[in-house]
Amino acid sequence: MTVRDPKHTFGRTDVDIMSQEPAYRGYFRIDRVTLRHRLHAGGWSAPIMREVFERGHAAAVLPYDPILDRVVLLEQFRIGAWSAGWNPWIVEIPAGTIEPGETAEAVAIRETVEETGSTLSDIRHICDYLSTPGGASETVSLYCGRVDAAAVGGIHGNAHEVEDILVYTVPYAEVRAALDAGAYGNSVTIIALQWLALNRDRLRAEWGVA
Repeated sequence: MTVRDPKHTFGRTDVDIMSQEPAYRGYFRIDRVTLRHRLHAGGWSAPIMREVFERGHAAAVLPYDPILDRVVLLEQFRIGAWSAGWNPWIVEIPAGTIEPGETAEAVAIRETVEETGSTLSDIRHICDYLSTPGGASETVSLYCGRVDAAAVGGIHGNAHEVEDILVYTVPYAEVRAALDAGAYGNSVTIIALQWLALNRDRLRAEWGVA
């Protein structure tokens, strides 16, 4: 069986948007779209109605101290986790919405300051990905940033956004053990930590740590 590279199968021109209308406008936005698309066997699909969750695009950053070999993590309340029946206090990394006129990298730098009280002395791009392509348009631009973890900690966040963010640092060895044990429950944190597991030695060498 030959597996085709999905990047070379179809593209945006192979989708026919028949109608698009607002279904909900509130804290977030939902659009109702009727479309048809080309089929792998040839021809076009029947009309399909889908609702798309439009929440904007995000940037996230894994703050890492290569000298102390420690990772900065956050804990905060998330309504989606509560609705899913999970513990709603989720372990995460700094992240935020990319506003008009902002770059993803600038958001990653800003969110590190707002959510941890620390600044990045260097930043590396990890990847860009769709968080939930089956029903949401959101993309995530993911980074790893260098920090001095010695003074990181405490409670942070913007009061006007009712943020209550606990910030702490964890030795890399403990983070890796927790990752291997499946302790982290959100994609952005898992992807960032898996990237660090694969690239930690190279990254520390590039940042001048033997």
